[in-house]
Amino acid sequence: MIEVKNVSKRIKGTLLLDDINILLKNGIVYGIIGQNGSGKTMLFRVLAGLIKPTQGSIIWEGMDKKEEPNIGVVIEHASLYPDFTGIQNLNYLAQIRKKASKQDIRTAIKRVGLNPDDKRNFRKYSLGMKQRLLIAQALMEQPELLLFDEPTNGLDTNGIKLFIILSEKKPNKVLLFALQAI
Repeated sequence: MIEVKNVSKRIKGTLLLDDINILLKNGIVYGIIGQNGSGKTMLFRVLAGLIKPTQGSIIWEGMDKKEEPNIGVVIEHASLYPDFTGIQNLNYLAQIRKKASKQDIRTAIKRVGLNPDDKRNFRKYSLGMKQRLLIAQALMEQPELLLFDEPTNGLDTNGIKLFIILSEKKPNKVLLFALQAI
């Protein structure tokens, strides 16, 4: 369970998040829908620990405070190394936390409908293939919290169906995704 308590974020005098309070329980899929500029991405950055809130706190219930929470994240405008293949990118990223095995990486790539043996560099991937690989990166360490910021951008119909399947609720995980309001 994750509790967001009175979180606000101000950058250069501009209030981007204003007193956010959310309780995220395991086994539930949550969606945030909002207009461009409404703070969805900033909230995800705070939840992922990429940015500190100006005020408030994020409480990771049941976790040792010395241990980093296991989070899988896809945030807008993310990219990978253009000259690496998909599997080279994920193998490289897996070295950071050392939580994903080579088999975990191959499985994650297959789960999103890509071929782990594809020899093309990331730069040659279509937009949808890039998005799928970013989702595989978020899944490869089998995180307790998945944060997907507009995960269906660039995905075709099959990719969107695949995302829906991947986002099915799991009893020990929290999934939070953001979509742009139409």
